[in-house]
Amino acid sequence: MKRALLLLTFLFSVTLVAQENLIKEQSLDSLQSLDEVIISTNVIFGNKYVANNRTGSAYYVSPKELQKFSATDVNRVLRNVPGVTIYEEDGYGLRPNISLRGTSPERSSKITMMEDGVLIAPAPYSASSAYYFPTIARMEAVEVLKGSSQVQYGPFTSGGAINLISAQIPTDFSGKIRASYGSFNSNQLHAKIGGGNERFGYVLEYLNYGSDGFKNLPSGKSTGFNKNDIVAKIGVNLFPNASVKQSLEFKFQYADEDGNETYLGLTENDFKTNPYNRYASSNNDRMTTDHIQYMVTHHLDFSKNFRISTTAYQNKFARNWYKLNDVTFNGNKQSIANVLQDPSTLSDHFSIVNGSVNSNADALGIKANNREYLSQGIQTKFDYHWYKGDAFHDLEIGFRYHYDEEDRFQWVDTYGISDSGDLTLTTAGVHGTDANRISSAKAFASYITYKLKYNNWTFTPGIRYENITLKRKDFGKNDVTRTGINLSTRENSVGVFIPGMGANYKFNNDLSLFGGIHKGFSPPGNQDGQKPEESINYEVGTRFKIGKIQGEVVGFFNDYSNLLGSDLAATGGTGSLDQFNAGEVNVSGMELLLNYNFAKKDSKISLPISFGYTYTNTEFQNSFGSSDGLWGIVTEGDELPYIPKHQFNTSLSLEHKKYEINMNGRFNGIFRTLAGNGTIPTSERVDSNFIVDFSCKYYVNKKLSLTGNIINLLDNTYAVSRVPAGLRPGHPFGIYGGLEFIF
Repeated sequence: MKRALLLLTFLFSVTLVAQENLIKEQSLDSLQSLDEVIISTNVIFGNKYVANNRTGSAYYVSPKELQKFSATDVNRVLRNVPGVTIYEEDGYGLRPNISLRGTSPERSSKITMMEDGVLIAPAPYSASSAYYFPTIARMEAVEVLKGSSQVQYGPFTSGGAINLISAQIPTDFSGKIRASYGSFNSNQLHAKIGGGNERFGYVLEYLNYGSDGFKNLPSGKSTGFNKNDIVAKIGVNLFPNASVKQSLEFKFQYADEDGNETYLGLTENDFKTNPYNRYASSNNDRMTTDHIQYMVTHHLDFSKNFRISTTAYQNKFARNWYKLNDVTFNGNKQSIANVLQDPSTLSDHFSIVNGSVNSNADALGIKANNREYLSQGIQTKFDYHWYKGDAFHDLEIGFRYHYDEEDRFQWVDTYGISDSGDLTLTTAGVHGTDANRISSAKAFASYITYKLKYNNWTFTPGIRYENITLKRKDFGKNDVTRTGINLSTRENSVGVFIPGMGANYKFNNDLSLFGGIHKGFSPPGNQDGQKPEESINYEVGTRFKIGKIQGEVVGFFNDYSNLLGSDLAATGGTGSLDQFNAGEVNVSGMELLLNYNFAKKDSKISLPISFGYTYTNTEFQNSFGSSDGLWGIVTEGDELPYIPKHQFNTSLSLEHKKYEINMNGRFNGIFRTLAGNGTIPTSERVDSNFIVDFSCKYYVNKKLSLTGNIINLLDNTYAVSRVPAGLRPGHPFGIYGGLEFIF
């Protein structure tokens, strides 16, 4: 095994210590009062105590947990959460594929993704595939919600919701600087500074993160990326002496990315020879993005029991992924997915892909997947809670009006390639002649939830309503100026009620039983008459403490009456984004989480260990055929692709006031890449893997600490997927070090 060992180097950054607004879990562990209610527009629950007392499954990744491994890859963060399934793509978590309880994982398009309580996918209703994903390295906490109480968060309720919590405004002047450097010229600079008083507060944040990449092109060109993030928040208490309290918070966020990433993977034989090589034909592939977010949040506190919170938001996202799309030999055009799936039959095409021949002109089609997105809206939440006798009541009512759109204006340039691997532009495409259309959605959503706590019982009935109108205006490939002479349109609409009911019974402080039932929903596409995704979801579980062991066990069953698939290029499809009905599917499973501390109560060290396990069983209840590369021909009894049956994660830490050492191991079971059952054919299989990560920190003093991280400590070589086109490797051994300074 070859390890690229690099010297630990200098790390220096300025960030804000901003955990004041995230209630510290240590102080909440002893809270048992009925009025423990988190009322905020930017969090789902805000701390571990509330997460552990939901009537549905919930997980809170605290600031402390995020800081253990200085996370830059969201895949590595979410592996710790039972019920979460991820297949990787680029090794750095730039575009994750996340599934919750068996939802379709491709591009995280079937879960409700939020940042600070606001939908964050580029166009969550009309084009939900998350080609933009917030940088996890700048987040202060992550919330994952599954189960019946998720009717507050939509539009996707089949699996659950994930909320990323960004920098919080501190109450005192403070800051933090973190920097790191390591393998593959990977580097990070993260700086935050902020302050506040009773009337005014602010936080400013900058993050730069990049790498040369761990893959190799014949030309020697970098296969890495560079990302920048800027966040600014300003908060004002408008009338601090008034009986009715009001506050206003403004948030601005900007992010960009420039990466030499490709859809082109490797054939089976080439992956075995060198999994970190890239073919010469992907030399010009490049992804460029820009993201801007504006948010204004107003809080109106009439009393300690009644608050109204309103947020107006706008997200703009522009991207152009210029990447190899197809190969032509003697007039026969083939997608790169087809070529890599059968390189023997398409050997002439494959010789062009790997750059071993002098091709004809226009042999390689490189598509400019140029798109612009807009997502904007306003949402408000009324929260009122009160006591009556021995009962505690909490009533929450929310409304959201939302609009989003995806504007595709794409073209294809064609190239020739020489046997030395050099690409030559032979025909420049006309902009707008590949795709020239706008997909849009208008949505009104509302919900009402009621919480009743009486003695040891908690009940949380709720209902959500979604009314959605989806449209598409296709100007055609011959009308690049969009005069409308060839305009075709289509429209689809849906209105649906989404009920849910959860309950929890607390036997004592060490044992509780919870369960629930709710309707799963996912919006349809804009094809007239297409039905939405619908399911009935059940769960039952227990939270317990036996001595020093704390844990949770949950069983779930999702009964889909109409599962939807999407035609995504990211899964080997055409990239039209058209959805198709996959019919009835059953998804069942079990989630286990255990925590234990080996250290004695009065010890100077802490030795916490955690173990999480997820079992997921999927089964189609009908047969159908699709052209989508992630589904293929489906027969009744087949399993869903890209969902492993078994996953587990374990972590062990040694914590001292002067230092800490952390180990994390995760096992991802074997999974199939096309729907099927029985023994998985080699060409449709991604084998299991076990990956160990390591981190350490030494506190030089109260302000300065040294950090170290190792990714893939055992240097295992493993495949993560066979899409978009061919086998793709996970991150190899990498070592990183730096400094952290707080003030």
